[in-house]
Amino acid sequence: MPLAKALELAQEYDLDLVEVAANARPPVCKLMDYGKFKYESAMKAREARKNQAHTVIKEMKLRPKIDPHDYDTKKGHVVRFLKQGDKVKITIMFRGREQSRPELGFRLLQRLADDVSDLGFVESNPKQDGRNMIMVLGPHKKKTEAMAEAREAQAARKAERQQGSAPAEAPAEENAEA
Repeated sequence: MPLAKALELAQEYDLDLVEVAANARPPVCKLMDYGKFKYESAMKAREARKNQAHTVIKEMKLRPKIDPHDYDTKKGHVVRFLKQGDKVKITIMFRGREQSRPELGFRLLQRLADDVSDLGFVESNPKQDGRNMIMVLGPHKKKTEAMAEAREAQAARKAERQQGSAPAEAPAEENAEA
């Protein structure tokens, strides 16, 4: 269609003539409300950003001479972080004479990695960095999957609570009918 006719048609319908593919022969144009198009594309972009998962690195600090109960507590935190889909940076801090025994820290990190192997994997192997030894654990499932799973579990708990309260009300209604 000639350009003049296309412009006339756009004015007639109170729309804009937007060039879609300039390199095509002949160039391809579209009749549309350009302001509405820009608004809708901005809303789609905002929605996409809202659903995006941000990768977070949580940090857990340990000492080589950690008490078994303290170890279990720290391991529980690491498990929770991995279930939420976050990466976990584990730091072993050495002080004084502990610095001459880095194998203690290495063994502790290996033990922790083995304990949480079903939830995460070793993303970066233990490395000595001055007075600290660092290891990074990554989750097996992505943050978005973990968020979806948490929402499903929350909905299931809510439904369970509502079902738990519904039967308690039902006998009272039956008594009212009798």
